[in-house]
Amino acid sequence: MKLFHQRPGTKSAVHRLKKPFPDVTAFDAVIQTLVLKNPLGCTSYLSVKKHHPPVEKVREMYTAKFIYLDAIGKRIGRTSEVYDSVEGYETGIAAVISNMANIASHRGKVKHLPAADLFSVTLKCHDPELGFYFISFARNRVTLFSYSDDAIRKRVEKWTDTVPALA
Repeated sequence: MKLFHQRPGTKSAVHRLKKPFPDVTAFDAVIQTLVLKNPLGCTSYLSVKKHHPPVEKVREMYTAKFIYLDAIGKRIGRTSEVYDSVEGYETGIAAVISNMANIASHRGKVKHLPAADLFSVTLKCHDPELGFYFISFARNRVTLFSYSDDAIRKRVEKWTDTVPALA
């Protein structure tokens, strides 16, 4: 079983991945499986006349990193772009690479650095008996936080054992 190491203070636990997600597609596949299939048994709820799904994205951030190279391959600039969706990330990369005015301003060729990109999604889950908790996914770790009972941590650990990408 993959161990989540509890941190002091409010109940939170972190599991560092042996290998980071190779790309946004693999990362998003894990998130979509959790949201759509709900393997943790979360339940929907109603608050202030609004219906919430069992597992809900509360924050997404995808950072694409770029460098600019001169004619001999020397780095002459760098930039990063932050997007709030996978779609924005993917189209944003294409936009930066094809932005001729920006390339001219840097006086060099732009190169995307996919291995340096960062991904982060925070999900809110509702347990009918134990309340709310959050799971944050980053490219190299999974963090469980604001949970009230160790039964939730054990359930999340058990689920991560079934997901090869979370080894």
